[in-house]
Amino acid sequence: MPTDIIMPQMGESIVEGTITKWLKKPGDKVQRDEPLFEISTDKVDAEIPAPASGVLQEIKVSEGTTVGVNTVVGTIAVDGEAAAAPPKTAAAPAPPAEKREEKKPAPAPTPAQTASAPPAQQAADEGAEEARSSPLVRKIAREHGVNLSQITGTGLGGRITKQDIMAFIEHPAPAAPAATIPQPAAAAPSESRPAALPAPVAYPGDLVPMTNMRKIIAQRMIESRRTSAHVHCMYEVDFTRIVTLRAKHKNAFEQRHGGRLTFMPFFVRAAIIALQQWPILNASLEGDNIHYHRHINVGIAVALDWGLIVPVLKNAGDLNFLGLQRGITDLGERARSKKLKPEDVEGSTFTVTNPGQFGAVFGLPIINQPNSAIMGVGGITKQPLVVTDKEGNDSIAIRSVVHLTLGYDHRLIDGAVADQFMALVKKTLENWSEEVG
Repeated sequence: MPTDIIMPQMGESIVEGTITKWLKKPGDKVQRDEPLFEISTDKVDAEIPAPASGVLQEIKVSEGTTVGVNTVVGTIAVDGEAAAAPPKTAAAPAPPAEKREEKKPAPAPTPAQTASAPPAQQAADEGAEEARSSPLVRKIAREHGVNLSQITGTGLGGRITKQDIMAFIEHPAPAAPAATIPQPAAAAPSESRPAALPAPVAYPGDLVPMTNMRKIIAQRMIESRRTSAHVHCMYEVDFTRIVTLRAKHKNAFEQRHGGRLTFMPFFVRAAIIALQQWPILNASLEGDNIHYHRHINVGIAVALDWGLIVPVLKNAGDLNFLGLQRGITDLGERARSKKLKPEDVEGSTFTVTNPGQFGAVFGLPIINQPNSAIMGVGGITKQPLVVTDKEGNDSIAIRSVVHLTLGYDHRLIDGAVADQFMALVKKTLENWSEEVG
């Protein structure tokens, strides 16, 4: 009997999931635990592994469809049955193919046949199966009848970005290969595409549906603004000592531990030290009660190509510097490769976000509910500062400076407490004394 492919339950509160991409086509061989399809839920985007080895026999739920947990979304013919049972394609992601089979079209399709099964849409779907692209790009391709195999992606690993497909749509090839189903012997359509077209900055008139992740982000941000009384304070930190320390130790650190030494664990460690002294910033409001959390679970905001996610470094207060660096690196890598589990994004008590990695001097971050505070890390820049020596003499020196912003819930945290918290973070960073592993 074929093995059913089930929509998994990615956490106790998850009741449904959306299939964003099938990584295999009917007839493809699959290995047990090999990534088979991608899903998006209220908590995470994740790759789902194959439940058995064999051949992908049938796809029952197409890309972009949302179904309940435990729904059968496809089947795998196990190794012994694969040769005897040809792969089923009746429920493949491009439903128009079924309509063409029922109508048995002549070699030249009639207008009625074209209307019931648009070849351009099938061509776009077939091209999408081969091209690396996001669900948004594939939807735009279907709407405009574009075969993604015609487009050369400029994204990471040849991934087709929205800018790529919009540039192609605005400057179509002279021929119209999307009007008919492309044949294997057709000339490479990419040759007719204008070279090095600048990606347009805006697309007037576009109406593009939000992804599940973007809907969730929008909902969470509005909820947070309505829930917390947001206040922000900003501190300028002389970061020269740590910049020098990292430059001195980063090569040895990588050789010894097999991973990069980044600035993030310094910021997280300084925040943990301050949270231990000012536990109200690690607390949450629950009705008329204040819940002082036993552990410090730090959410680390990670920017992805398809949105923003905040995986959580659990029990961060119990980790040394090396443990913090390893944990932060692991969460970031699994977030980008869609390997996070629901429990990896739950239970944060304080959040750190880093807009400075993109050049921002500082930001005013929105609190990640149900946290009561979030620390934003600005860009590290060289600036002239007044430096006072031990004898009290002032001089001007070029120093590495970073601006840290604390967003906090004024219902729970007073300004004086927030300032004392940030003063301790500043002092810890400017006078760093811990070993870096």
